[in-house]
Amino acid sequence: MAQSIDGIAARPSKWTGAPSFADVLAARDFLRAYLAPTPLIRRDAVSSALGLDVWLKCESLLPTAAFKVRGGLNLIGRDPTAKAGVMGASTGNHGQSLAYAGGVFGVPVTIFVPKGANPLKVAAMRVSGATIVEHGDDYDDAREECERRAAATGTRYVHSGNEPYLIAGVATAALEVLLEKPDLDVLIVPVGGGSGASGAALVAKTLRPEVAVIGVQAEGASAAYRAWRDHAPRTTERADTFAEGLATRTSFELPQRMLAVLLDDFVLVSDDELYAAMRLLLIEGHLVTEGAGAAAVAAARRLAERLAGKRVACWVSGANATADSLRHAMDQR
Repeated sequence: MAQSIDGIAARPSKWTGAPSFADVLAARDFLRAYLAPTPLIRRDAVSSALGLDVWLKCESLLPTAAFKVRGGLNLIGRDPTAKAGVMGASTGNHGQSLAYAGGVFGVPVTIFVPKGANPLKVAAMRVSGATIVEHGDDYDDAREECERRAAATGTRYVHSGNEPYLIAGVATAALEVLLEKPDLDVLIVPVGGGSGASGAALVAKTLRPEVAVIGVQAEGASAAYRAWRDHAPRTTERADTFAEGLATRTSFELPQRMLAVLLDDFVLVSDDELYAAMRLLLIEGHLVTEGAGAAAVAAARRLAERLAGKRVACWVSGANATADSLRHAMDQR
């Protein structure tokens, strides 16, 4: 017999590993004490500009202005192996998530960031009490050094994607969406490593299997897309995009295993399309977004003809935009 979640029947999905849907429900129960649900809003001007019925999941309104804080709080708050301290590598939002959660639960956090990382995100990590180590030219350089240092010191390393607690935590956003508006037809979720998309797909295929879940990544940083397409791990030589939340050179093992059985489609968008979507959301939607945060809207615009007549939810996954990126976005027409 199907389990009922707030009046919606839950069915077993094709994914049978960890995290499970039960883990998502446990994360929701835990996070209630720390995070309020984020708004799911409709801006008529955005829908009109796209020619679609678009709903915006405003993860940008969370305490770190990005969705990943759900995962950081769930992991550091509930995983016993994290209590003595953690290390992570990040271009920003994963690091902010761990730093914020470390501050909430009194856990020491060290974040490795690439040189030239988004200064707003790095400053926010420091404000939350994290120790910052700059290393390398991009996320993967920082990640490799973080993994080496964590192994050498015996510190709990928190990967930005291969963590069931993180995926279960960020999946609570999709749970909020489908419980609030169960008649949606499509969910579009940005992909860097894939924790957000894999969590959203897990929830959707459990509560409403007919809902299409679409991932979106930058053309210049397409490792996750290629891994999903080819059903094999993929690495690119560069992560060539201004959208640091999408800028990974390697695919992540756990999210890819989930996406392989749960994700319906995956598209790539250009940096120009990301900037144009940032501008649309700022002018017509009255929402500040970073590049990754605008990716779902960029994908909706690219897929507008195919999605006509459908109710579409777009993840506004983060708002940590630099002044330079906002100026560039405003120059788009």
